[in-house]
Amino acid sequence: MPDTFATRLLTWFDHHGRHDLPWQHPRSPYRVWLSEIMLQQTQVSTVIPYFLRFLEHFPTLPDLAAASNDAVMAQWAGLGYYARARNLHAAAKLCVELHDGDLPRDFDALLALPGIGRSTAGAILSQAWNERAAILDGNVKRVLTRYHGIAGYPGTPAIEKQLWALAISHAQHPPITRLADYTQAQMDFGATLCTRANPACVLCPLQDDCVARRDGLTEALPTPKPGKILPEREAVALLLQNAQGELLLNRRPPVGIWASLWTLPQADTDSAMRTWFAREIEGDYDAAETMPVIIHTFSHYRLHLQPLRLRKVALRDAVRDNDALRWVPRAGLSALGLPAPIRKLLDRL
Repeated sequence: MPDTFATRLLTWFDHHGRHDLPWQHPRSPYRVWLSEIMLQQTQVSTVIPYFLRFLEHFPTLPDLAAASNDAVMAQWAGLGYYARARNLHAAAKLCVELHDGDLPRDFDALLALPGIGRSTAGAILSQAWNERAAILDGNVKRVLTRYHGIAGYPGTPAIEKQLWALAISHAQHPPITRLADYTQAQMDFGATLCTRANPACVLCPLQDDCVARRDGLTEALPTPKPGKILPEREAVALLLQNAQGELLLNRRPPVGIWASLWTLPQADTDSAMRTWFAREIEGDYDAAETMPVIIHTFSHYRLHLQPLRLRKVALRDAVRDNDALRWVPRAGLSALGLPAPIRKLLDRL
């Protein structure tokens, strides 16, 4: 077989790749899919414990489909990018409804499921069924831009189109048969050797043909996204406890930041928080204890959240049956999906 991009990566993978990841043993479509969704914008070391714990609760796709939203979010909480969990749950239900409880072995059918894009569909097909399908995640984009010397931010449609054509070409020629290993090799290579900073070029199996190495462009490629300053936002949150020491949690709306998670009652301003408190709670807002500010960075802004703590308060009679508000004992927190900074705050109490 000719010595090419793909064959050299496979040879490298055999000696240096990751062969003991939990989703590789066994490598079932459900486990591959779950790992691919969790690995989006998240490192392998972070994903592994979440993956294992998630499978303990939802060992099969039908188990996931049958679970409640709260149960799914509780096992995802802390992993971030919560739309992934909502899409995963919705896709599982569709698989039960439309595909007899299995993932479809068809590119277009996979692409039609919530949360599965072109690269994820390719990764599932190649790793679960060893089918010839290209991927183009962040690691692969970095490798291809350096290897072929492609300037321009990879997130733009024109550059991405170029990279897809190259990814497909490398997967096709020569006709390699180890598609599952080749897909894993690309991801491992970008994550462990052709890294964003300080890539190990002297160890690279592709170095003789890499344009970035030849032309001294390794640090310049891929072209970074045009910079922008994250806006700063402020908000107020109430940490309320009743006479029994239970905590009042508020379910977030199904869209937006922390969608469908349980968190503390929150408002953008102190006056809005005060108005909500007067309508919902029996107690003295001005007696609240000021806690340290929580700073949490989202993808598009940085939040400065000021928690205020009040003990021995109660809900007003008119709102006691509100489905979006719930008194929760501390022992019950683990069963609910909580945003990571809120969980850390409550764990410190």
